[in-house]
Formats: sequence, C-alpha cells, structure tokens
Amino acid sequence: MNLTHRESSIVFQLMHEMSSDHDEQTLRAHVGESLADLLGAEYMASYIWDEASQRFTGRVSLNMSDDNLTCYEDYFQFCDPITPALQNRRCATCVSEVISRDRFERTEFFNDFLKPDGLHYGINFYNYAGGRNIGDMRIWRGHGKADFTRRDVELLDHVGLSLTGALLAARRAQKTGDIDIDICGRVEHVGDQVGLTRRQREICAEILRGRSDQEITQDLSISLPTVRSHLRALFDKFNVSSRTQLSHSLSYGSVSNL
Repeated sequence: MNLTHRESSIVFQLMHEMSSDHDEQTLRAHVGESLADLLGAEYMASYIWDEASQRFTGRVSLNMSDDNLTCYEDYFQFCDPITPALQNRRCATCVSEVISRDRFERTEFFNDFLKPDGLHYGINFYNYAGGRNIGDMRIWRGHGKADFTRRDVELLDHVGLSLTGALLAARRAQKTGDIDIDICGRVEHVGDQVGLTRRQREICAEILRGRSDQEITQDLSISLPTVRSHLRALFDKFNVSSRTQLSHSLSYGSVSNL
C-alpha cells in the first residue's frame, strides 16, 4: 500500500523495534506507542492472554490511567462486550465492526471504563501463534476524532502479523536465556565441588548445550585436539567414559563417586 513520508518513517521505526533485542513486554510497549502514532490515536493498551487463569495479564499502556486499567483487569474484562468478538476475527478489526455505535455507548463497559479515560473509537489486533493468543494491540482514538478506516485496518494487519513473529522470537530468546542461566549455575556448582578450571567449565557448559566437538571449537576458538584433550580430562575427573555420562553428572551433580 502507498504510504506518506510520515507513515513510512513510523513503519521503519516499527521494523527497527521488532528486530531489536527486546523482551516481550518492552516490545509490546514500544510497538504499541508507534502504532498509536501511525494510526493517529492517543491511547493504547496491550495484554497477553493467560490460559491457566483465563484472564488478560502483562499490561502495557499509553495515556490510560493505571487505576482504570486495574478496574478492567479486576472486573471489566469479565463483562467485556467487544473483546471476545474481536478475538474471534484473528485479524485487525474496528470495534464498530462487532457492535453498533448506539448499542456500544449504552454499555457499562463504555460509560464506566472507556469514557472516563477519553477512549471513543477502537481498533484491535490479537497476535495468534499455534492457536494461542500471545499478545494484542488495542488502539483507541478520543472523542472528537473520526472512527478508524479500512486503510487503518490494513495498516494494523500488516504490522500485526510482523509483531506476531517478533513476539515469538522474543519468547524463544527468553526461554533460551533462562536455560543458559540454569546451565551456567549447574556448571559453577559442580565445578566448585570438583575443582574444574575455567576452560573445563566452558567445555562442560557446551556439553550441556548439546554442542558437538566441532561446534565447541568454533564457539571457544580452540582446536579440535584441545577440545578432545579437555574432554578426556573431564571424563577422568568425573569417572565417566562418555559424553552422555558426563552430561548426566553435570545435570544432577553426581559427584559423590569422585
């Protein structure tokens, strides 16, 4: 689609944010703020659906009161007349597409939750991956502005699909980081017991990550004979004869036989 110079600048900023090393929460906050700017809106809120508790959590927002959003989390999300229908669309959708304006303005949700913060016209996108809602974007314009257009829907749809991929990447990076922290902790604990050198600890961490001898040479910038020499020394220290046995000893701290 054709973009104005201003829109192009914001889209480039959005692409930069979605390729940056952000955690999920920061990513949603930065992207949400830029999306509000792109769509000429003043307000934004974003949540993650928690399947276990059957509620929206992980709030980030723009220009909405914390007290009001807390009321949403405690009460209004359970009597929300628009979100279930918007979620079912699995694409960018204006609130006016799922409920008439006249009916909407008579709801408790509008009068007691949205109106006090000045929210009037909404457009939402829900990020689905593998059938799971992993995040959303709820963009709102204030009273006196026009409702969102089909062009706005197309813009949000394009960005929303890219955001889904970015959220998945952030989630994978967090999971990998958590695993790596656990690996390092285990290696340091066992290494202190056994008296491993710094290089031997690095080799052990690589083993727990599932790296091959060749991959270890690349990761640690050492030769293949050096890697294998360290492995033989580690086998001796742990009284094992294979990588599998070494990995088990490192994982479960099986050093009582040393």
